[in-house]
Amino acid sequence: MPSTNDVVRASTDLAEEDLAWLHALMADWQLLADLSFADLVLWVPDRYDRGFWAAAQIRPTTGPTALVEDVIGHFLPADRRPLVDVAFARGVIRREGEPDWGEEVPVRGEAIPVRRGDTVIGVIARNTNLAAVRTPSRLELAYLGCASELSRLISEGRFPQSGTDMGRRGAPRVGDGLIRLDADGIVTYASPNALSVYRRLGLSADLSGHDLGAVTAFLAPPSGPRDESLQVAVNGRVNRRIEIEGNDTVAALRTIPVDPGGVHSGAMVLCRDVTEIRRRERELVTKDATIREIHHRVKNNLQTVAALLRLQERRLDHPEGQAALREAERRVGTIAVVHETLARTAEDVVEFDDVLERLLGTVVELSVAEAPDESAVQVHRTGRFGELPATVATALAMALTEVLQNAAEHGLRTGAGTLKVEVDRGHGRLTVTVADDGPGLPVDFDPSATGRLGLQIVRTLVTGELGGSVQMQTLNTGGTQVMIDIPLSGSGAAN
Repeated sequence: MPSTNDVVRASTDLAEEDLAWLHALMADWQLLADLSFADLVLWVPDRYDRGFWAAAQIRPTTGPTALVEDVIGHFLPADRRPLVDVAFARGVIRREGEPDWGEEVPVRGEAIPVRRGDTVIGVIARNTNLAAVRTPSRLELAYLGCASELSRLISEGRFPQSGTDMGRRGAPRVGDGLIRLDADGIVTYASPNALSVYRRLGLSADLSGHDLGAVTAFLAPPSGPRDESLQVAVNGRVNRRIEIEGNDTVAALRTIPVDPGGVHSGAMVLCRDVTEIRRRERELVTKDATIREIHHRVKNNLQTVAALLRLQERRLDHPEGQAALREAERRVGTIAVVHETLARTAEDVVEFDDVLERLLGTVVELSVAEAPDESAVQVHRTGRFGELPATVATALAMALTEVLQNAAEHGLRTGAGTLKVEVDRGHGRLTVTVADDGPGLPVDFDPSATGRLGLQIVRTLVTGELGGSVQMQTLNTGGTQVMIDIPLSGSGAAN
């Protein structure tokens, strides 16, 4: 199925600004579908004036669908649906008198021109399933009245409106609660769900006939200085999404001014009890902070262990024992680097390029210590790791530490030379190649049979924990190359 962008760019002459307006409309048109109890289809004009293309479609959550099949990407020839033709050509709303029985279900159609500025850039076809028609309730009449007002705003280019943040979880929907206000902010209708939200805030009377802004300010007083803009916003003078708290209840409100012809005539207010959602969010924030604190403490403990190993190393007189303790200190420090990175993020993922920079910095420092009068190790790296799960990052960091240290100590025996690190990530795999320009591996060297602890650690971590492979070889140009290849698709790695 093609996307809206595909349809608009391939089949119309609409500008990018028009497309942006359509996307803003579609981000909010579930509101119109639910108020109308109807399916909506967005038709955009063909660039050759042959008809219209279906660029988007949405179904109501408040009633039965009238369009079982998806129509996005379908072409509607001119004169096939006169309602759409007239609405687009004249910029006025058109409605059918008799229902259409084409889909074995009676469907009433309506065409709403979509205007941006002074230009009509599309038509919304509103299709209502009449199979279950009955005498509408007061709530349904209120919904339909609001739908008519919203349709007029769309046809006049006054909707969608900027300034409403619908991104946060818990955005109120039509079914959560609807309040209709007159031009003075007085409640003319409140749905049962809306009344329930205000009851939880502490309302004991009815909402109808009362100033919603004043009632809301009384039920949810600000903790600091009185916010006069709150009462103005709730009274429907501005398009706004706000949250209020009172009586241990958190409610999300969204106000939509109704100003056909530029004259303010009232507002629609959607409301929703988001107490439980916000409670869970606070728990998650607390949990994330706790996890970060744990990583921070683990890092501190590991650094303490590394410091103790360093002290013990200084007390030994045996070079082999000192070297063993330095190796242990370095390995403990590598794990500490991963936990330090995790302590700075709320996610259980690691920005591994930061870890690699720390590891490479350690290698360079050691090379300088080994060859203070030389140029030391020059590092060249290409590619990016991106984010990796913590379990992958810890094992990979330890493996790379061993490989880099071996390259600096054994591959570049003089303490100077070039170290190349290449990273290739794609198609669910990560390949890391480390190469030096030293003398290469000994002729009789067998990587799979060597008893060196460092290489055993690399094989165990890469093949055992990460399910990957390790290859070592001497390059034709001299030097040693180590390639680590691991799968990411099954590890939950972030891209």
